[in-house]
Amino acid sequence: MSVQFLGTALDREMALSRVEGDADLLKEIAALFLGDYPKALQELHEAVAQGDAKHAERAAHGLKGSVANFGARAAVEAARTIEHMARAEKLADVTPVLEQLKEALEALRPELEKL
Repeated sequence: MSVQFLGTALDREMALSRVEGDADLLKEIAALFLGDYPKALQELHEAVAQGDAKHAERAAHGLKGSVANFGARAAVEAARTIEHMARAEKLADVTPVLEQLKEALEALRPELEKL
């Protein structure tokens, strides 16, 4: 499955609606995410490398939930795909989707840093 980027990685309007229009809270959540997501992505990579489908599923689920707060559709879809693949124990095929997730997160980073 290929994840396509649709415009910006961040849906600012949707993200603000999640925090009831509180731009400062959105900024705070973005800063926390920016500090945490590299570790979560690394945990996902390690789980896949070790063939630990349960851990990979949990890590992908957590990332999916986090990026959903920002309306980051490409990242959400990649994380959802990884979650489903892990649930089906098809980790051998997950590498291209992991790369798509990484690219989507890299596209999201500068937009979150600007908040």
